[in-house]
Amino acid sequence: MSTDLTVIVLAAGGGTRMKSKTMKVLHQIAGRSMIGHVLHAASALEPARIVAVVGNQREQVSAHVAELVPGIVLAVQETQDGTGHAVRMAWEALPADQRSGTVLIAYGDMPMLEGESLRAFVEFHRAGTDAISILTGIVADPHGYGRIVRGDDGGVEAIVEQKDASEEQAAIAEINSGILAFDADFLDGVLPRLGNQNAAGEYYLTDTVSLARGDGRTVGAFVLEDVMQTEGVNDRAQLATLAAEMNRRILDRWMRSGVTIIDPSSTWIDADVKLEPDVTILPGVQLLGTTVVAEDAVVGPDSTLRDVEIGAGAKVVRTHGELAVIGAGANVGPFSYLRPGTELGAGGKIGAFVETKNAQIGDGAKVPHLSYVGDATIGEGANIGAGTIFANYDGVKKHRTTIGAHAKTASNNTFVAPVTVGDGAATGAGSVIRRDIPPGTLAVTSGPQRHYDEWAQAKRPGTDQAKAAEAAMGAEGAEVRPDAGTPTPDVGDAATSE
Repeated sequence: MSTDLTVIVLAAGGGTRMKSKTMKVLHQIAGRSMIGHVLHAASALEPARIVAVVGNQREQVSAHVAELVPGIVLAVQETQDGTGHAVRMAWEALPADQRSGTVLIAYGDMPMLEGESLRAFVEFHRAGTDAISILTGIVADPHGYGRIVRGDDGGVEAIVEQKDASEEQAAIAEINSGILAFDADFLDGVLPRLGNQNAAGEYYLTDTVSLARGDGRTVGAFVLEDVMQTEGVNDRAQLATLAAEMNRRILDRWMRSGVTIIDPSSTWIDADVKLEPDVTILPGVQLLGTTVVAEDAVVGPDSTLRDVEIGAGAKVVRTHGELAVIGAGANVGPFSYLRPGTELGAGGKIGAFVETKNAQIGDGAKVPHLSYVGDATIGEGANIGAGTIFANYDGVKKHRTTIGAHAKTASNNTFVAPVTVGDGAATGAGSVIRRDIPPGTLAVTSGPQRHYDEWAQAKRPGTDQAKAAEAAMGAEGAEVRPDAGTPTPDVGDAATSE
């Protein structure tokens, strides 16, 4: 297929009906720009060259397509003078020795296009002797589309626009998609012959049909059964319609490949997401970007993950994550926030109301609940107590905290980075750790507990608090404990959480 095939993608139009500062073809659908989908389909043909015609907001579009297709040829249409003029700009952007073979014309606002369909269309064109082939479709309501008028031999005699169609022609259900294939020699000769003697003063590519017929050449038409692939986008309502249809097709493909999706109506999966068989997706899930989910993993409900890698058998519940790695058999959530750079090892846990950032959490390590872990390395088997803060920012720079393997840190700790907790070490509840802790050492920074007897009665007389204390003391016979008023050491060795 790559032998002497040129693909020209037209993307110069302004798209004013989108009412956006972003160029129309750059609006996203299923994780790719619209033109990204078209280029993906075109690249599946492995063409010798791809030319993108840019115009409005060309800086945005040029940079984007060059990133997607290195080596793409860019042609500039300074003024939008019609499709024929756009193709001429593309043709002139190619060296003379590359103006040969087959030329496929596509549009940057047709995101539903698939490579297999374009391949079949090009093969159809190459198998015949037609100067031009037109990709067409049969629709129930052809109003507004150009009709394909065929002759007795089945060849195309003309494309008749809605406003010019007779009653008989208006009843034709076969419509022009705008996607065309040309023999390069014919295209090279016909482009200079296009005129702009029409109400719009533009050069129409469809005029090549009548010119070909006038030259005694034939024009063919290839009917694409899945006509939805040729739908274009002019406004955001159409964009939403195609996004829903593309998502439906993506979900259908994954379900037929062995993925369980409990509620397709509340599930969105981008085009570049990869899922293995026996993955289960619960309601309210969005898998975006290049997210990868391995077999037997369960995602959801109510989770949004972008560019996240999830290992086999992992479970992710009510979680927002981006650019993170979740190991096999790990558990995340509910209500967890995994920011970029998070790596959770196999069998590990990031629990409820935990936020992580640039944190490597080892195999079997746990951060169960109510904690912030930023810029940290946590060794295998370690356990981080509830309410822990990794204080990584000194107001100027970020610093790192290291927690050793099988260390056990207590609840309500603050680790003031940079600091290292050794393997097998422990901390007391409420501690603020500012210095390194050697392996196997217990570190405690909180002061001893002190009691001030009958404080409520003395400082809050007449309140419900004081009355409750008096009642309780009366019930106990006002017994005074031996340690009342005496400071009690508190090592916090049982104050961790899991």
